[in-house]
Amino acid sequence: MAVYKETIQLQSHGTTPTFINITPQVKEAIANSNIKNGIVTVISPHTTCSTFFEEFVHDTIEDGTEFLQIDLDKCLQKIVPNQTEMPPAGGYLYPGEAHFQDVESWPNAADYLPGGDRTALLNCDAHIKSTILGSSVTLEVDEGKLGVGSTGYVYFVDFDRTRPRPRKCKVIVIGE
Repeated sequence: MAVYKETIQLQSHGTTPTFINITPQVKEAIANSNIKNGIVTVISPHTTCSTFFEEFVHDTIEDGTEFLQIDLDKCLQKIVPNQTEMPPAGGYLYPGEAHFQDVESWPNAADYLPGGDRTALLNCDAHIKSTILGSSVTLEVDEGKLGVGSTGYVYFVDFDRTRPRPRKCKVIVIGE
């Protein structure tokens, strides 16, 4: 049995959840692996990000976000509203004082707290949404191809709206 790993570099835009169609990169990793039959797992190492499998949707808004992704975000906001106020306002406890103090002690604290602005850490909702969707998706590799239907696509989402930032996900192909 062979194992092949690749990392996909991504960029989130902040302000709203960033949905990225990573299907072409996953298919390329499968081709690069030379594995004909097995599984491919796509993993996000970030705690505010998820990977998921969904239908490709042709309709988008101006920024390229697909209608189904907007609908998914609206559904998630009904059960996990966006965090817009400092805890405990809005029902969220995170981030708490101990977390703020720890982040403020980091050598790169300004990256997380520009100008000392603690509201830049208000992303409890992003953590919970990511937990609900999960950090990975596993799909079939069939005859050296992604074993899904023609409308099945793999997406990466960063639910953190606090700022743009570089992101990545890992693609692991296992099989023969």
